[in-house]
Amino acid sequence: MPTPDTRSPMPLLHRRSSGEIRNIAAVSSSLLPAFGTVVGEGSLPLRNYVIAPYDRRYRWWQTFLVVLVVYSAWSSPFELAFRKAAAGSLMHVDLTVDAFFLTDIILTFFVAYLDKSTYLLVDDHKMIATRYVTHLWFPMDVASTMPFQFIYRILTGELHRGEVFGFLNLLRLWRLRRVSELFSRLEKDTRFSYFWTRYCKLISVTLFAVHSAGCFYYWLATQHKVAKNTWIGALVDNFQHRSIWLGYTYSMYWSIVTLTTVGYGDLHAENTGEKVFNIFYMLFNIGLTAYLIGNMTNLVVHSAVRTFAMRDAINEILRYGSKNRLPEGLKEQMLAHMQLKFKTAELQQEEVLQDLPKAIRSSIAQHLFRRTVENTYLFKGVSDDLIGQMVSDMKAEYFPPKVEIILQNEIPTDFYIVVSGAVDVLTYKNGMEQFLCKLGAKDMFGEIGVIFNVPQPFMVRTKRLSQVIRISHHHFKQMVQPLTEDGSTMISNFVQYLKGLKKEVQEEIPFLAELLGDLNVEVNFHLRMVPRTQKNASDNNPKFTMVRYEICATYFGDLHDIFAGGPTTTTSENTILLRLVIHGHHPDDKTTEGDRPGKLIHLPQSIEDLLSLAEKKFGKRGHTILMADGSQVEDLSALRENDHLFIF
Repeated sequence: MPTPDTRSPMPLLHRRSSGEIRNIAAVSSSLLPAFGTVVGEGSLPLRNYVIAPYDRRYRWWQTFLVVLVVYSAWSSPFELAFRKAAAGSLMHVDLTVDAFFLTDIILTFFVAYLDKSTYLLVDDHKMIATRYVTHLWFPMDVASTMPFQFIYRILTGELHRGEVFGFLNLLRLWRLRRVSELFSRLEKDTRFSYFWTRYCKLISVTLFAVHSAGCFYYWLATQHKVAKNTWIGALVDNFQHRSIWLGYTYSMYWSIVTLTTVGYGDLHAENTGEKVFNIFYMLFNIGLTAYLIGNMTNLVVHSAVRTFAMRDAINEILRYGSKNRLPEGLKEQMLAHMQLKFKTAELQQEEVLQDLPKAIRSSIAQHLFRRTVENTYLFKGVSDDLIGQMVSDMKAEYFPPKVEIILQNEIPTDFYIVVSGAVDVLTYKNGMEQFLCKLGAKDMFGEIGVIFNVPQPFMVRTKRLSQVIRISHHHFKQMVQPLTEDGSTMISNFVQYLKGLKKEVQEEIPFLAELLGDLNVEVNFHLRMVPRTQKNASDNNPKFTMVRYEICATYFGDLHDIFAGGPTTTTSENTILLRLVIHGHHPDDKTTEGDRPGKLIHLPQSIEDLLSLAEKKFGKRGHTILMADGSQVEDLSALRENDHLFIF
């Protein structure tokens, strides 16, 4: 197998900063991968000598070929009617154009293609070549590129002016499919006006019909035995030996007059063949006129309904943002989310899954996300049952570039796992945005706020188009509580993760330094009866021994609530005490609050112990305990979780 290249199979997903490209444009032009597909960093690279179909350079090459297609669409009927031009100056231009399309045929053997069933890029050279050669495109591409007249001239040494080469040149019209694909792509791109894109398409169809009909009508006149008995010979003597552009002008004039049903009568059919051609051309004009009028009146066909709905929604957002004077950055996020909503609707995952049995939906989720969840730090070493339950309840969604998924200080409700893409972890300090770290595939965010049950300490913003899976705090708690051993494993993983955070990240988590300093305190987490085989000299039967599990960790926030089955407010053995924040000054003394921040503690069993603990924390002995509202504390049982006490 060839050594893989270092390029990503999805280079279009690696977007530049918002200053270089707008979010909505990034989403509009992106190849959307299927759920569960890891793209971007960490994804499998393309093989050597394979081109990504949405690579920017390849897109420019395709756009350049569209310009050459326009020339081919004009020259093919023109050279059929005016053979002197085909054998003269236009031959060299045709050879140059054919050389470019021959180059494109060769390049196609190295362009990865998108599997429509899996939404994955296929970069295997053999599969790419087999797909192209067995498809209708390959023989038609070759036939439309072969310079038959030039090859005949090389083989025979003679310049053949027969009609056969004129008709063979019409095979170049096969290239018009590229123009159709271009217009289809532009119609879905919100950077371009849908009306004017559609309008240009209709004008192009009309001009091509006028040009082709005029050239064929002139060709009919050249084939008639008596030149004066033709539509142009009746007005122009010896027209075949006159200027090429004179004949072309007459042809275009007749075609446009006939298409618009004006019919001045100055140019009309003179023989039976021309009358038959006029009959079919006017019948064709009836259909073309109906097509043009229908599209210009409504500009909507059934396939464009969703496009119009999307554009209407975007216009509503723009009007709403302008009316309420929203900042440009916020309007960009709203537009990008709306665009992404319509893009993901094409996958129809909700419509497909909602009618399936739960067992099948669970199997689909296991196939898509299990490997990602297993490699996440928090769930390493936990049981397969817990992984299976969590994966079944996780929800997948996309976020466009430069959009906040979590806001700093918001209430924690969910935590997220990055499947693909990347996010930045940020914080606000002194009114300035500060970058802390970058997270990629298989990383988690939001779990610190959920597990601590505190407002989210960080803001998380997408760096590029990202796919994430999320699970709610409520579902997570329900699944973990019965599995105490898995809870112990996750606590251990979580503590190790916190210890490994960068110093600047740790400093942004409230009370984290103090909590990590108390890790030498053992918390009796749970008791469990397990079998253990012991062999004595006189007894070979297994004995069941009580194994006491202890975890060396402080009680972080609601860890016991999440992992062990509910909050505790008593002070008995093997229980967890309330959390309080104590301050070493009077509640009305606001000037020293910044210099002497509060300390997070566990509520001791007596007021005397509380005063002693405060003396240890602040270095001075207090005698009075007040609440934030100034009321004096006389009974510890009246306190609640997260109360603030002022001891002085």
